[in-house]
Amino acid sequence: MQFSEWEPIYKQILADFGWPREADEKAAQILSKIVEGHEFALEKLGKLLQGKSVLVVGPASPKFGGSFDAIICAGSSASAMRAAKVMPTILVTDLDGNVEDQIFLNRMGAIAAIHAHGDNMNALRRWVPQFPGVIVATTQATPLQNVHNFGGFTDGDRAVCIAAHFGTKSISVTGFDFEHPIGFSKNIEIKMKKLQWAKRILEKFEVTFV
Repeated sequence: MQFSEWEPIYKQILADFGWPREADEKAAQILSKIVEGHEFALEKLGKLLQGKSVLVVGPASPKFGGSFDAIICAGSSASAMRAAKVMPTILVTDLDGNVEDQIFLNRMGAIAAIHAHGDNMNALRRWVPQFPGVIVATTQATPLQNVHNFGGFTDGDRAVCIAAHFGTKSISVTGFDFEHPIGFSKNIEIKMKKLQWAKRILEKFEVTFV
């Protein structure tokens, strides 16, 4: 998804939640400074995803199995993947959940797509310098030279957007539950609203639920 396609959706999300765009843009600037000098992976992402079959793994009782060219781990599903000894190709995170598990997967070779938004500035400062492997910085606001926007709002739908952006052959998803919030949000009402937006975004793509 190009930013020109994503921005109208993003503006609707901001209006729905009453969030200021400026906070997201400040977070993107913070992340941009933190990742200066890091190895980036856009060309690697293209090679790993273009024309490939991809499984996107969410945290709601994911099923591991099947034959896929690449696996994308969405957020807190990193802990389940580490426990199951399943190695993702790409990790998509806004630094919720057990970040130490996410750092471990990055250390073991997963490319980490680390997301900046208005609510995780402190987490960016704390955790991003600890990721030892290859990373891609992302934002839901206006992209910067080294902070990219492939579309997407939550870790799960953003993972699908990344896969689609790089021209995958097929996208399957597992561990997605839009009705029963899990994870680390303290406000269930907001979490439910986020899940409904994630569902709406996923409906823009051809995905198979497994």
